[in-house]
Parts: sequence; structure tokens; C-alpha cells
Amino acid sequence: MTLRINPQPPKTFTLHSSLLFDPKQKAFRKNISIEIDRDTGSIANLYERDDQHDLRLQVKDGDIDLRGPGKCVLPGLVDSHTHVFLHSYSLTTEKKSDRPSIEQMRDSSPVERILRATSAVRAALLAGFTTYRDLGTEALGPADAQLRDCINRGLIPGPRMFVATDALASNGSYEIRRENKSLSSPFSSSGYGSGGGGLQVPRASDPCDGPSSVRAAVRRRVGDGADIIKFYADYRRKVMRFPGPDTSRTSNQPILFPPDVGRKNPAVPLFGQDEMDAIVAEAKLAELPVAAHAGDTKAALMAARAGVTSVEHVFEDYGGLMDEVLREMKERKVIWVPTLATVESALSEEVMEGCVAAVRKAVLEMGVRVVTGGDTGVIDHGLNCRELEIFVQKVGLPVEQVLEMATVGGWEACGGEMTGYRFGWWEKGCRADVICLDADPREDKKALRKVGFVMKDGKVWKRDGRAVDMITVPEFPSYMDD
Repeated sequence: MTLRINPQPPKTFTLHSSLLFDPKQKAFRKNISIEIDRDTGSIANLYERDDQHDLRLQVKDGDIDLRGPGKCVLPGLVDSHTHVFLHSYSLTTEKKSDRPSIEQMRDSSPVERILRATSAVRAALLAGFTTYRDLGTEALGPADAQLRDCINRGLIPGPRMFVATDALASNGSYEIRRENKSLSSPFSSSGYGSGGGGLQVPRASDPCDGPSSVRAAVRRRVGDGADIIKFYADYRRKVMRFPGPDTSRTSNQPILFPPDVGRKNPAVPLFGQDEMDAIVAEAKLAELPVAAHAGDTKAALMAARAGVTSVEHVFEDYGGLMDEVLREMKERKVIWVPTLATVESALSEEVMEGCVAAVRKAVLEMGVRVVTGGDTGVIDHGLNCRELEIFVQKVGLPVEQVLEMATVGGWEACGGEMTGYRFGWWEKGCRADVICLDADPREDKKALRKVGFVMKDGKVWKRDGRAVDMITVPEFPSYMDD
């Protein structure tokens, strides 16, 4: 009887490129090969070839050849602001809403939302986004941490995820609004609000008030497995002053003679400066980054002064504080994630013009660190690159700068060294996250939509424009042969 010994694959394999983008140099380089360690999923070596005389060009079994006209190799991209448990609810005339976010949180079954999320992370990965910074489950508690762990265990395909679980908000602030808060009759003998137990809706955030309470909330997030602490620095919490179909969807009958539409339901701070300071201080003890949602510059300024890692959005500047905010962010090295794809899809052209102008000033004049994150979920997962296209086409930044913001910048927003990983650039020990475009982004403005190859942690998920089989078919064990 002859024993057959299956040869083990070599420990490393090599990926060859003809054109490669180097984020650290913000430059395109030619004839670069990357040696990848199968066991660790990381880069083992990087070298430049002389294709005419270099014997290292020999493509061996198991190697990957991404050379060819029009092909361009990039590090895997990072979307720095996502919500995998939300799907597109844009209200533009071109695309009507499927279900607004509040209805998804309140009415959609958890099973449906989780199944949608598994499709969302797969779509993102195939679109070339190998890392997701997911900033809140929107009423699903720690489900994002559990989804992250399923991806990390190899149960489903998806980006590397850094998650926030529940966002923090003060009481009565970021919650699912309704006018009917009791199932009992207000005219019952026991009095209003008793007997029915109240109409129960899912919790949309982790409510907390005061420095000691917000510290406790941060500790709860750490206990639930959060990689990032997110809090709402402001929100439109006064909506129930003038409820209506355009805001809370609690009634089909609008309020007569409401105040000026621009300030009917403004974003106002949810926390005082002492509370924001306490959130950041407690997160630092846990060695976690902090992301602050801010719709208006007033709260953005407070969050920047607290020393958050990043400020998200900043769509409005009612107090004329934008320049002060940008100076504070620059001085304290706070990252700005302006989520322009969401502005484009869900807000007015006037708001979009103001946001684009502010981002242009932040980057080109003030030197603020800005990175790309689309608030994806408001737009469909898989369309993530639209955020990068906006930075090039509307903000007017060089494609090299935008690609650096979407790679190295994304790593910084996720927490940098605090993540425990290095990704987004080419260096020994960095994660082997590699994508290949079928067009040169310097020449084709839609090149980022043409992802033909995707690798994450040294594993190929897409090749020649098609998904690699993502389902492992079990083999029959030997004891079943009898």
C-alpha cells in the first residue's frame, strides 16, 4: 500500500503588479511585487522589479499576477463611517425611501436586519472595502460586535469591522419618537399612563446623564465589545415640540403655523462640556478611540475641545463657528469625517454646496485631517466609493490625496495603533489587504467602481471581477465510508 502525502503549500506566495498606489508616498509606482505570508495574512516583503532581468518575476504556482494594461493595485479601502444594520433610505426624488431609519429600527424584524447586514458586508468587501468603521447598530445593541466576530471566525465574508455597539446619548435625546406612549386610556379610572405598561419600542442609544453616568456608559460599551466609543454631541431632540410627518412620522396631520422651517427642529447639544470631557477621559482609560456625531458646529466645537478622535458630519453652521471649529480640530489633531455621500443623497443642494466649501477649506487652507466615510447605510452598501468620487470631483482634491485619506486615514480613524492591526499601506507586518482596479483612477473618474480583485488578510474573495466561492462545502469524514 502506497501512502500519499499531500504536499503543503508554501508558506508564502507573491502578488505581482505593474501599477501600484503607495499611500505613504501619495504616488503611483511601477513593477512592485508583494510577498504574502499565508499563515499570518500579512505582508512578508515588498520589492521593486526590473522586469527584463529580474528572476523574481517568475510567476510560480500559487502566485497572483495583477499586471496588465489598465490594472491598478491599491491597499484595501476603509469606509470610516458605516451602519451595516441600516439600508438605503434616501429621500431624493431620484430614489424614494424604502423605509426611513426610524421605521427600520422600530418595525423591521431583527432577523431581517441581520440578514440584510450579512448581504451588506459581503457587498462592501466585493466593492474593495476591506475595513469598516461601524458607528452604531441603531437599536440592535451589541449585534455589530457579534457580526464582527462572525466575520473574524470565517463564518461569513465581510470587511474587518471596528464597531461602536450602542451610541451614547443623554436621556430623551436619540430615541425612537412616538406620540402614543401608553396602551392604557387617558380616561381610565387608574389615571393616565397606568395599566398598559406603556408602548414599548426598541432602545436606539445607551442613555446617560452627568459625568459619572457617562463614564458608566462607556464601561458598558467596553463590556459589550466595542472597538470605538460613539456619542451624540447633538441631535434634533426637540422634535416633539412640533411633531409632524416630515420629522417624526407620528401623524399624517401637520402642525399648523410652525416656526421657521430652518430652526423648527434644530440640532442642539445633548451633553455639557464636562460630560463630553468625561466620555473621552474614560475611553482613554480603555484605550479606545472616540467618535462624536455633530450636526452643527456648536456641538462640534465642544467635542473637539474634549479631544475626541473624530467628529462626524457637521452639516450646519448656524452660529458661524466653522472657522473656530477647524482651528480647534487642527490644534487638537481631531479627524473630520464629513460623510458627503449622505449629504448628496439626503440633503439639499444648498447644504451640499456649503459642506463641500467647508471641507475644501479644512483640507486646503486649515490643514485639518479629513478622511472618507459615507455614512453608508444611508446610501447602499457596495456604493461606498461614491464618497471618494465626491472628494475628487466636487471638493477638487487630487486622487492621490483622496486614496490616502481612504487608506491610511481610515486606519487612523479606526484608532491607529489602538486597533491592534496595521492596514492601509504597504509594509512588512501590515495586513495583506489588496484590491485591483480594472482602470487607472487618474484617467477614469469611475475607476473605483471597477474592482476586479479583492484580497483581505491574504485570502482572495474576488478574482477576474467575480466573487470567489464563499461557501465551504463539508467533506464526508472517513467513518462515514463504511
